[in-house]
Amino acid sequence: MPSKRKLDLPPAEIYKAAKLASNGSRHAHVEEDDDLEAGPAPPPEDDDGDYGPSAPPEDDDGDDEEGRFFGGGITETEKEVLDFMDSNQQSTAFDAGPETIDGSWLKKTALSFEKKISRNAELRAKFENDPSKFIDSEADLDSAIKSLSILSDHPSLYPLFAQLGSAASLVSLLAHENTDIAIDAVEILSELTDQDVSASEPDWSSLVNACLEADLLGLLTSNFSRLDETNESDREGVYHALSLLENLSSSPTICDKLGSDKPLVQYLLNRISTPQEKETSQNKQYSAEILAILVSSSLTNRTCLVSLNAVDILLQQIAPYRKRDPDKSSSSYTPEFIRNSFECLSSLVSSPEGKKAFIEAEGVELCLIMLKDGGTKITKPSSLRLLDHACAFSPEMATKIVTEGGLKTLFTMFMKNKTSIGQTTEHLIGIFASMLRFLPAESPERIRTLAKFVEKEYEKLEKTVQLRREYAARLGVVDAAIQEENNTLDRKEREEMEDEFFSRRLDAGLFCLQSIDVVLAWLIAEDDGARDKIKELLADRDEDLGVLRKTIQEQIEGVDEGGEDGRETKEMLSTLVRFLV
Repeated sequence: MPSKRKLDLPPAEIYKAAKLASNGSRHAHVEEDDDLEAGPAPPPEDDDGDYGPSAPPEDDDGDDEEGRFFGGGITETEKEVLDFMDSNQQSTAFDAGPETIDGSWLKKTALSFEKKISRNAELRAKFENDPSKFIDSEADLDSAIKSLSILSDHPSLYPLFAQLGSAASLVSLLAHENTDIAIDAVEILSELTDQDVSASEPDWSSLVNACLEADLLGLLTSNFSRLDETNESDREGVYHALSLLENLSSSPTICDKLGSDKPLVQYLLNRISTPQEKETSQNKQYSAEILAILVSSSLTNRTCLVSLNAVDILLQQIAPYRKRDPDKSSSSYTPEFIRNSFECLSSLVSSPEGKKAFIEAEGVELCLIMLKDGGTKITKPSSLRLLDHACAFSPEMATKIVTEGGLKTLFTMFMKNKTSIGQTTEHLIGIFASMLRFLPAESPERIRTLAKFVEKEYEKLEKTVQLRREYAARLGVVDAAIQEENNTLDRKEREEMEDEFFSRRLDAGLFCLQSIDVVLAWLIAEDDGARDKIKELLADRDEDLGVLRKTIQEQIEGVDEGGEDGRETKEMLSTLVRFLV
C-alpha cells in the first residue's frame, strides 16, 4: 500500500490556469450605469414563474471560441478543474474502503517489499559516501517493514509469506548496515511469532522454519554484538530480540536448537554478568529468564550451559544476596532476576555435570549461608529448593552437605518451621530422603545424620510423624472425594479421569507423604530405637507399620523402570518394604 507521500497530486498547470483568467481575474464584472436600479430586475408580470439564468443548449458546450462562459457560469478550464476534483474525490472514497488481506494482497505486498529492499541496496552501493542519495529509499524500506505487522492478524498467510521468500528477505535485513532497519525487522519477527497470535501450529512452524533456514539465529547473535544498550533505540532492539527468542523457545525442538547454539548462549551468559551494570536492567532480567527457559527444556541444553561455565556465572549473580533479599533501593527487575538465576541453577544441578560443577564452585557452602542468614522472601526458600534438586541422586552432594555443617542448619529449620504443610517442609523432607538413600553405609556422614534424628529423645521423629498425620489427613479428604466421584463413572470414564485424579492427589501432598514414609522406613531399617519410637507414635492413632508399607508399595507400582535410576529406586523401595512388618 503506497504511503501518503506517494499519492498522486493534481497537475500543477491545471491549478495555475484555474487561478488566472485571460484578463488577470476570474471574477465577472459589469460597467456602471447610473440609470439602472440596484438589485435584480423583477420578473415580467406575464412570466409563468420559470425565471433565472437559462440553461445552455444540450448540444452546446456553453463557451465561445475564446473560452468565455455563457449560461453554465464556468469556463472550459474551470470545468476541467471541477471534473478532475470530482473524479479524484470518487477515487479517494473508493481507496478509503477496507482492503482485503488475502493471497493476492500478500503477493503484491511481497513484490513491493522486495523492490524496496533491492532499490535501497542498489542506491547504498552506488552512493556509499552520500547518504542523502539513499535516505529516501531507506525510509521507504522502513515503512514497508512496519507494514508487515498486519500479517499477525492473518496468520493463515504465513505459509505463503514463507513460500514467496519474504520471510527470508525479512531475516536478511538483520544484517542491514543501518541498525534501525535491523531493529525494525527483529521487532516485526517478534510480533509475527508472538504466542498471542492465533496461528495454528503448521502456519507458525512454516514461518519460523523459513526464518531459521535463513540463518536467523546467527544473524540475531551478530546483531547483539553491534547494538549499544546505552542508546535507547538499541536497548529496545535487544529487548525485541530477546522477545523473539522467547517466542521461538515455545517449540521444544527449536528450544533445543537455541540451547545448543553456543554463541547465542554465551551472549546470554555474558549479558547477565555485565560487570559495569550496577543495577539490574530489564534486558539483564530478560536474558536470565530466557536461560531459565532453555535449561528447563532438555538435558542437552543443560549440558551445553554447564560446558560454558554457567553454574559459576550464575552463583556469582546470587552471591551478593547471600545474607539479604534485594532491598527497596534495588532495581524493580532485581527480585525476578534472582529468582530466574536460582531457577537456572536448579535445572543445571539435575545433571551429573551440573552437580560436579556446583560442588566445585562452592555452591553448597553458598546455599547453607543463605539458609542461615538469607532473606526469607527470596534467597532462603530458593536456596533450599536448589539444595533439594542438587541432592537428588548424588552421594557426593549429600556428603558435602554434612561435611560443610549443613545438618545443624537443616534440622534447625525443620524444627522451627511453623507452617507444617508447605514448600519449606517438602524440600527439607526431600533433602533428608536423599541423604538417607545416598550417604554411603557406615560412613561418618551417615552416622551423624542418623544421630540427628534420634537425639533429644526423638523430638525430630515426633515432628516427622506429626507431619505424616497432617499430610495423610489432607490426602484422605481428596481420596474420599475421588472415590465418591468414581462411583458415578463407568469404566471408560474412570480411565479418562486417571490423570486428573492423580494430579489432585499430588496437589494434596501425595509426593511429600511418600517422601516422609521413605524417611521413616530408612530409620526403622537402621535403628532399633527409632523403630520402637515410630511404632509407639503410630499406635497413638491406632496405626501400625502397615500404613507406611501401603504408601511405599504404591510408589513401587508407580516406578518407571525404563532407566537405571528407576530400576535402582524400585530395588531400594522393595528392600525397605521388607522391614515394615
